[in-house]
Amino acid sequence: MNLFEKVSQIRRSAAEKDKLLNQASLYHDSHLPTLWLLGKTGAGKSSLIQAITGNTEAEIGKGFRPCTRTARRFSFPKSKPVLQFLDTRGLSEAGYDATEDIKICSKQGHALIVVMKMGDTEQGDVLRAIKQIKSSQKISNFLLVHTAAHSIPDCQERERLARYNHQQLVEALGSDVTAVVVDFKLADGGTDGMQDLLNALSDMLPIVTVLLRKKQDSDAEARTFQELQTKLLWYSGVSAVSDIVPGIGLVAVPGIQWKMLSDLADSYGTKWSKATLAELLGALGAGIGVRYSLKFGTRQVVKFLPGWGQTVGAASAAVMSFCTTYAIGRVACKYMYHKNRDEDVSDEELRALFYAAFDSVQSLASQDAPFGGEPDCVAQAVNATSASLESEPNIVSD
Repeated sequence: MNLFEKVSQIRRSAAEKDKLLNQASLYHDSHLPTLWLLGKTGAGKSSLIQAITGNTEAEIGKGFRPCTRTARRFSFPKSKPVLQFLDTRGLSEAGYDATEDIKICSKQGHALIVVMKMGDTEQGDVLRAIKQIKSSQKISNFLLVHTAAHSIPDCQERERLARYNHQQLVEALGSDVTAVVVDFKLADGGTDGMQDLLNALSDMLPIVTVLLRKKQDSDAEARTFQELQTKLLWYSGVSAVSDIVPGIGLVAVPGIQWKMLSDLADSYGTKWSKATLAELLGALGAGIGVRYSLKFGTRQVVKFLPGWGQTVGAASAAVMSFCTTYAIGRVACKYMYHKNRDEDVSDEELRALFYAAFDSVQSLASQDAPFGGEPDCVAQAVNATSASLESEPNIVSD
């Protein structure tokens, strides 16, 4: 079968398109960036999840679902998730085997968070599990979180205990590891050490940075957008994974983007239509649809090329679809927010917002999880995308 015969296969029925979209979303949701929490019962794992997601303790408790014999997962958000937490249970059971849990995390963007309660120096079960995980060579990102810091009032004793458990973990790993000290439940209802924790998590898993951007913006439109941001990230991730397979992205990506825009419109109490799309394209600049179509089509054709096209080429297409889907979703949110209020927003402001939104999520492309590519391929794709941001918004009509 020659190249043009392969390309012609993208002409599919509506039912086949829906099936492709469903397959892409299922694949995305089964390959979410993962924070694996390893620690004894009562160490503060659920409190850590609550602090990161902002969900209540009750929501956290109800949100866990078993996924292996010794672990359970918590997806965030529950609908259209973009991140998941893996909570290991059964560490104190004789013969705990981390093989199944390692398998889940090794196929996704991941970081292992070792949670140790301040003052609890008996960590034998945790350390044994750590040695098995390290020996598998499947997990490379580790972070130690000392919790309940203020349960030890004396600062010097607190530091001594933190150093002791840190050293135990270093010996188990055979290398140094970043450590942070936190307390999620101070007497006055506040927390301590959260910024250090978020900085450390963001270094390992960039999506944490996007999810936890400060929501104290004085602009009402920006605050409204913050409530919809995870939805945009989900659609962007689904666009990316659907763009890995030659030919499928040409069908699936536009459909995913149309569904995203319709979903966002519902959130703003309006309806998305071809007329609305035309208005937005006009605001972003004449000729965008034509220029984008050419570039988008070229990326799809390149993916059929053997070797480079099926590695770096596929990853490049995925990176571009992720970033442009997010960026156009962000622009559409601002456009609909002001349109509903009969307020004007300049074309220049919308174009500037598109590029700013595109840039703001490029770091997520360093995670190979949403794209299914090898890290080196994804890195090359990110560099190529950054070097030539000439693509236009990733929108086509349904």
